[in-house]
Amino acid sequence: MAADGSRGVLGLWLLAAAGLCGGVAASKSPSCHEVRTAFQLRQIGPLKLVPDVPTAESDLQICQHRAPTCCTKKMEESYQAAVRRERTQSIQALNFELKYMIVGHITAFQEAFESLLRFAENRTSSLFETAYRPMAKEAAEPVKELFTDISLYVLGAETTVESAVLRFFDSLFPLVYSRLINPGITDLSEDYTECLRLTRQDVNPFGHYSKNMVTELSKSLWASRMLSQALNLGIQVINTTEHAALTKECSKALVKMQYCPHCQGLTLIRPCVGYCLNVMRGCLASVSELDAQWREYISTLEYLTNEMAASHDVEIALTGIWNSINEAILHAQLNGPQLSATVDKVCGQPKQQEGNLSSDNIVPVKEAPADTQTFVMAHASLNNRRSSLPLKASKNDKPRSLKKVSREFINYMKRSRTFYASIAERLCDGDLVMRDSSTCWNGEDVVESYTSRVVSSGLKAQINNPELKVRGLDPLISNLIDKLQHFNQLDAEKAKLKLERWASRDTGSGGGRSEELESSGDCDDEDGCQGSGDRIHTADILKDKKTHPENRNEPKPTVKKIDTTTTTSTVKSSSKHSVTGNGSSPALSSSLVILTALAVLWHHPL
Repeated sequence: MAADGSRGVLGLWLLAAAGLCGGVAASKSPSCHEVRTAFQLRQIGPLKLVPDVPTAESDLQICQHRAPTCCTKKMEESYQAAVRRERTQSIQALNFELKYMIVGHITAFQEAFESLLRFAENRTSSLFETAYRPMAKEAAEPVKELFTDISLYVLGAETTVESAVLRFFDSLFPLVYSRLINPGITDLSEDYTECLRLTRQDVNPFGHYSKNMVTELSKSLWASRMLSQALNLGIQVINTTEHAALTKECSKALVKMQYCPHCQGLTLIRPCVGYCLNVMRGCLASVSELDAQWREYISTLEYLTNEMAASHDVEIALTGIWNSINEAILHAQLNGPQLSATVDKVCGQPKQQEGNLSSDNIVPVKEAPADTQTFVMAHASLNNRRSSLPLKASKNDKPRSLKKVSREFINYMKRSRTFYASIAERLCDGDLVMRDSSTCWNGEDVVESYTSRVVSSGLKAQINNPELKVRGLDPLISNLIDKLQHFNQLDAEKAKLKLERWASRDTGSGGGRSEELESSGDCDDEDGCQGSGDRIHTADILKDKKTHPENRNEPKPTVKKIDTTTTTSTVKSSSKHSVTGNGSSPALSSSLVILTALAVLWHHPL
């Protein structure tokens, strides 16, 4: 019995040992647990696609291995979708800072420019409110339209600086003529207003000042317009590269590099550096072709920024608009009698106001001294108006400097010159590859180093790429390269032409009245100038209207009716001939003095 008991105990021990050994053997059997975990953490697809244990899958297209695998064909499809998504996210991450800077600068540029425009518009409005009160109300709308047109031009609208400026002076001349040169005019009809507008183009009442204003603004605003277009083009480049489609060869190569190790249970191994560079340079071959034009684009941005901050300072040009307008009005007042004579011949004589202007409001011509001192005093009064206008802005009104905004931006953009040449290196940097490990994945197995040839960036170099075939340039990228090339060439050619044109124009100024009457025909639309062929001659139009009466039914420009109830002020002399704000009408008083003086000289030449 004792022997039988000993045998029973021994049998139990043997069964227990056999069960333990079987459990150990079972725990070491192949499993896809790690693969399932990685598949879930990376949100590649539903877990049901991952088998529990490796199988002899025979229909795999990318991750083909002799040993049993934890991958299936459905998993390969999910991996391809995952690498496309991850590739887009990776490029977006690289682009984020660059895109943020460009978008941020577009916003800052627009805010600074709009602030500068408001500042310049307020100064111009204050000119009329301070020095030309009789026409301040009617001039408000033309001033607003002028600065609106300038803003639209800079933002890329199909308009020109010349058309905006000439349209402003077309609207201004009827006001100057009826309020300052001939303050007795009342009931200014639409037909007579239109005639004055057309006459302005021929008699040139504002002298060379309107032309100079076009030239200065065209010089300065051209760079701002081109910079605005360049920034929008930069955003287009970034958006296109972020969403460029992957070729089938590229998506398969990325799956092979990143996820084929998982099929063997190697979820922690990473690609070799050289292997990653070959795959990424092949996938981004088209994007890397942007390098040359992108470098030129950065140079273009730098050039435009320097133009804005150099001799063609947009801030000086815009804040100087009020002075150009003031000089133009003073020029028209000094030539009032000649302008009136010309206008009377072309447009006829308008109705004159009776009863509202007393003898105290107008200095009779016969009572004026018939010597040259009258003209000198009148001219001195106008000159004093140039310097006595209280137009100095407060510190709170001053806009943020466009120079500073652009300089900060271009300093960053210079560092992105090689952005598209080095994009593959940047994608292979960091956690994607194994740099400090003794082993890495070469696309087939775990090795100590990558032994295949590593090709350089660019489309041509991919002929020798051992990891994937690159068939040609992506059509979207090709179109983008053409846009960059066109913009860079257009900018370079225009810059060269402008330097020549503006240099010749600056040296050839002062050619007399015949030159003043000529339009700046050597400007093009992109400059903000239009040719002299667009000018309309008053005599031809009036003749055409008489010949074709139906033309009178055409829509006419809207002009606010002049307020005939404006109270005229007594002309007061002052030893300093200064402009005062004690309720008088300084612009009207000064114009009457000038009119009297010039009338004396007209009838009694020296």
